[in-house]
Amino acid sequence: MIFGAEAALQALDAAMGEDPTVLLFGEDLADREGGGVMGASKGLSTKYGDLRVRSTPISEQAIMGAAVGAAIAGMRPVAEIMLMNFLTVCMDQIVNHAAKIRFMSGGQTSCPLTIRTMTGVGAGLGGQHSDMLEAWFAHVPGLKVVVPSNHADWTGLLHESIMDDNPVLFVESTLMMRAKGAAAPIGHRLPLGKANVARTGSDVSVIGYGRPINDALAIAEKLSGEGVSVEVIDLRTVAPWDKEAVLTSVAKTGRAVIVHEAVRNFGCGGEIAATIGEELFGQLKAPIRRVGSRNTPVPVSPVLEKAFAWSQSDIEAAIRSTLN
Repeated sequence: MIFGAEAALQALDAAMGEDPTVLLFGEDLADREGGGVMGASKGLSTKYGDLRVRSTPISEQAIMGAAVGAAIAGMRPVAEIMLMNFLTVCMDQIVNHAAKIRFMSGGQTSCPLTIRTMTGVGAGLGGQHSDMLEAWFAHVPGLKVVVPSNHADWTGLLHESIMDDNPVLFVESTLMMRAKGAAAPIGHRLPLGKANVARTGSDVSVIGYGRPINDALAIAEKLSGEGVSVEVIDLRTVAPWDKEAVLTSVAKTGRAVIVHEAVRNFGCGGEIAATIGEELFGQLKAPIRRVGSRNTPVPVSPVLEKAFAWSQSDIEAAIRSTLN
């Protein structure tokens, strides 16, 4: 069992050992500054040197600008933007440069850049440190967006992201950073864009990614005691998402519940629901249900934060509504 930060460290270490062009940029990443705010790069500057693990000033624009430049020059940088809300500070470099350079150069220039960032509710960090903004970036052609739901996938997906020749936004959970989970084998890699059938079932499909997958699995286990068979699809990659896996599952069950941590309004669940409706309209046995967080900035108060976020009871209610 390892902490989430160790899952990230395992992938970073493996990628840096495999490819000498892998560089790390970010605040306090080097060992003299503590090896990252969560310890996800601890030991790497000592092992690989300060030229490959670079602690930066507190400037998201500088971090991203340096990383995009290094990627265009032929390196494989991993840029850590400490919190996802801070991606707003460097949106120009991500959206107008990293995502578009391959297309604007006629395929002559690639941008093999990985952006690691952390976010999520439950830690009492408030509205400027907790937002899930994956839908913003999934909407940008040229960007890949990855959100792991467990520690083993975290390692495998991060390693694969670093080796991808396209810019990848890798979203890590703040709470999972501090929690323990099963470790992946050394060198573990998972393909991007391929969903995982986390649990097979025949009555209803629950589709999601990130931390809510664990709640979906818990509810699926609970409902199995009542004879309800729930299939859980963990997308792993939000963009591009695995349409084939989702449509295959929903075609089998005839019912779909989509869950994500981000606010429900204008979330990725809307795109998934629309696609299911377009492709499988005549086969659906019930309306598609969506579960997400409430449409408000993330509160600081623990009581309000709990009320803001999705819950296992929300998922259970959505599943039961499709069965009724």
